[in-house]
Amino acid sequence: MDSSSPSPRNPSTSAPSADPGPPTDLELLTGDGAAELVAGVFSAVGGEVLGWRVRHVDHRPAAGTTAGYRARVRWGDGAVTDEVLGACSGRLPAGVARLSDGRTEIGMWRYPHDPDLPALPAAADPERMRGIVAELGVRTEEPPRVRLRAYRPRRRAVFQVDVPGTTVFAKVVRPAAARGLHARHRAAVEAGCPVPDALGWTGDGMVLLAALPGRTLRARLTGAEPVDLDLDGVLGVLDALPAGLATTRRETWGQQAPHYAAVIAAAVPDLGPRARAVAAEVDHGTVPEGPDVPVHGDFYESQLVVDGGRVTGLLDIDTAGTGERLDDAACLLGHLDVLTYRHPARAGVISGLGTALQRRFEQWLDPPALRRRVAAVVLSLATGPHRVQEPDWRASTHHRVALAERWLAEMNGFSPARHDSLHPGRRS
Repeated sequence: MDSSSPSPRNPSTSAPSADPGPPTDLELLTGDGAAELVAGVFSAVGGEVLGWRVRHVDHRPAAGTTAGYRARVRWGDGAVTDEVLGACSGRLPAGVARLSDGRTEIGMWRYPHDPDLPALPAAADPERMRGIVAELGVRTEEPPRVRLRAYRPRRRAVFQVDVPGTTVFAKVVRPAAARGLHARHRAAVEAGCPVPDALGWTGDGMVLLAALPGRTLRARLTGAEPVDLDLDGVLGVLDALPAGLATTRRETWGQQAPHYAAVIAAAVPDLGPRARAVAAEVDHGTVPEGPDVPVHGDFYESQLVVDGGRVTGLLDIDTAGTGERLDDAACLLGHLDVLTYRHPARAGVISGLGTALQRRFEQWLDPPALRRRVAAVVLSLATGPHRVQEPDWRASTHHRVALAERWLAEMNGFSPARHDSLHPGRRS
């Protein structure tokens, strides 16, 4: 496991610089100083940290930062384990260990004891999950196989729970959201929208969902087989979103752009002016660019389940609400464009689908408005490399800001050259 402990510096070769002042909470949770925080949590319970790394960062300027870590720890009996930690600044929740560098107080916890996700320990425990799924009528003599599929500290987690003959998914959210999420799924299923059926929920924040046939579109696009997707099915799943989900007005990607520009500027200060320039170009203020409709809110290739070329399901309707169809269309196009860079061997397949979808969307959405909205989505995705601490995340952040700029620069029609210039050696 990687270690991010501070490297020694040679005073005789270091250039003099002005006092940078105390670290920000972002620097404290992700920089060299985080080593002391991580070590402090485990030393208090008899563990020695052998290595650690930041795995997730969620920074909200002026509101606080949440970070996730993985650490390898040696215990007093000689056992070595891999551990997950969470940490946050800002307004600290109850139940966390509080540490301070003398200026900033930090809250930390060990997985699965997330202070905002009290259902997490039960979801992570196969024996407890056996009892929970048994209440649904799924009984098994052996504990189910439980696999963590996603975890965003303080936000949500998803577990795949395999029992003989069936699979269910346990989504862990904040307790106040569980009942409403369960009701959303039930309402969408009753309206004919192909979302996972909700099987039950718990007061501490767990929602159980049925599995859907097929694989995610991302898995298909990044695999080895060809992809022949029914484009009408993609449009149809958006049309199937019921009006009952449109209870909350979502900010558009354009309206959110100044926030994402601020996050980028905090992580990569030299990109701040460019990110803010993109945000200024795409932010349409309170002037709508499209009629209000039910929207998914985070519509991209990992949310679509496909079986062969047919769309069989739609995931994660937590974010659904009232918005503009431009947003869902742009979200899918922006994600596909970024995905070509992450999977160059499949870039032709991915960009081919993106081109076909863009042409279809532009038949019934205003093309310049769609392109501006895609630029806003790509700007939001420029926060991703730092958030998940990708290797060489600074270069990836620069690339995504440049990609957003190119969507704005070419407002007069699709140009494959834009993609070629960002993916050297690729051919349309």
